[in-house]
Amino acid sequence: MSLTEDAITKIKAMIIDGRLRPGDRLPREADMAVSLGISRGSLREAVSALSMIRVLDVRQGDGTYVTSLRPEILAESIGFIVDFHQDSSVLHLFEVRRILEPAAASLAARVMSDEDASALVALAGRLPEEAGDVAALVANDIEFHHRIAEAGGNPMLCSLIDSMSSRTQRARLWRGHTQRDAIDRTAHEHLAIASAIRDRQPEAAAAWTAAHIAGVEAWLRNVLRDQDENGALGPAF
Repeated sequence: MSLTEDAITKIKAMIIDGRLRPGDRLPREADMAVSLGISRGSLREAVSALSMIRVLDVRQGDGTYVTSLRPEILAESIGFIVDFHQDSSVLHLFEVRRILEPAAASLAARVMSDEDASALVALAGRLPEEAGDVAALVANDIEFHHRIAEAGGNPMLCSLIDSMSSRTQRARLWRGHTQRDAIDRTAHEHLAIASAIRDRQPEAAAAWTAAHIAGVEAWLRNVLRDQDENGALGPAF
């Protein structure tokens, strides 16, 4: 373990055991380095690393604070990773979505209220009306998946799915512009997922969700493969 990794581990331990709580200001650098038994340089590097993943908030002229540590804040680090690793990482995100979202849909089919389930069906039904506006289609798609994830009552799961969904938005926009039946297919699959949730069919909701995400993923794999083979310039996903 490097000195920086050791410093990160010690700061995380302070947060986990309650010595530092969300919103707390870290002690003075010199005092903290002595109390943790690390150098000030290692401490600075650790603080910088933890600030990148939104665990710490460095405020110039004021000090360093523990963030709220809310799931949606921490999940933003996924976006940081994708910004630096684009094409292949978007595929990786789709793979993770294909694992998580069927489980979220299955859970929603068990616990989503009747009122919210009916509203989800209505949201899915609006997709054909937005066929001429790909941006509206993607916004509808993001909202659709958010409502399903939110229904389970697990804020970490919801934040992860929201973050991954927004980070694959450009790929879905490109598909809407280039694949002829993309909108009709999305509308059909959303309606099938929403209907399964409304009808309390967890297995069907999970199966339709997996198929829905896998379809976009398969399209993206084909696009990237064609770019590699033909040397064509495509979108920066």
